[in-house]
Amino acid sequence: MKAIIPLVLVLAAGQGFAAELDRNPVEAVTVDGQKVRLFPNGRWEFVDAARAAVAQKVAAEYPENKAHPAEAQGALFGIGRTLMPGDKDYNRGSLNPKLR
Repeated sequence: MKAIIPLVLVLAAGQGFAAELDRNPVEAVTVDGQKVRLFPNGRWEFVDAARAAVAQKVAAEYPENKAHPAEAQGALFGIGRTLMPGDKDYNRGSLNPKLR
């Protein structure tokens, strides 16, 4: 039991460290001279806002990015119904009358 407490503390500190790294991306320059931000989770983005907007439009055209929009709810691991904004069941909360 005593060994579990330090393990939990180490894991909690690691999560805080990872969150801190995500807030501090590394700026880099590509081979062709474009400035980008590199995030520790593998994500990257252009520093120039105009170039980032163009890249986001191109990325939106790929079918794997259309599978589950960010604003959708439901469909845990691809199982179940995906609810889009505007659906009567979107963000309805609990159906339990005690929790309403």
